[in-house]
Amino acid sequence: MKLSIVIPVYNEEQTLHEIIQKVVEAEIPDGMTREVICVNDCSKDNTAARLDELPKAFPQATFTILHKPINEGKGAALRDGFKKATGDIVLIQDADLEYDPQDYMKLLEPITNGKADVVFGSRFIGEPHRVLYYWHTLGNKFLTTLSNMFTNLNLTDMEVCYKVFKKSVLDRIEVKCNRFGFEPEITAKVAKMRPRLRIYEVGVAYYGRSYEEGKKITWKDGVKAILAIIRFRFTN
Repeated sequence: MKLSIVIPVYNEEQTLHEIIQKVVEAEIPDGMTREVICVNDCSKDNTAARLDELPKAFPQATFTILHKPINEGKGAALRDGFKKATGDIVLIQDADLEYDPQDYMKLLEPITNGKADVVFGSRFIGEPHRVLYYWHTLGNKFLTTLSNMFTNLNLTDMEVCYKVFKKSVLDRIEVKCNRFGFEPEITAKVAKMRPRLRIYEVGVAYYGRSYEEGKKITWKDGVKAILAIIRFRFTN
């Protein structure tokens, strides 16, 4: 089997090489190979140059590097990355250091064991997490609850970065949201697929960062997420 790790990247020159080292060194099941697909969403810093250094810096890994000519957002970057994925399983990884690739084995296990078609990570079911913004946590729980009401799922963390899919599932989904609306959109679409998909959730560690450290999501993205939850309940 092959694992495709898709990484949307925007202005992450400071963390890029460190996270890639963790990605290429992360334990995955025996016999599984990996490819790393990085999508530069028209970064304004030196991210593009840092990305182009990766194949030489990490010769043990297989890379696909995409440079977008305009900034479109996380959803658009992932959509482009999914098209390049050749693996049997696709995993989403952020380019900052908030999520730890040491959790890959836990995330992959329900799929490799034949129990799941889709796996969501969760920052709220028992693993270590950095203590930061109360209102962010409250907002996340509100969005997850609202999403669950519309999808009839019982997720604890709909907005989590770590989502893992069989490639055959992604091939049936057209991603429309360009920005952070991707999270509720993909959740709604996997919930509506028939025959019903087997969706699992596993706890992951979370090392959140502050706005001073580069955090990008704001309350405006929360409003857009609410609209996306409603939109994709009734449309495809």
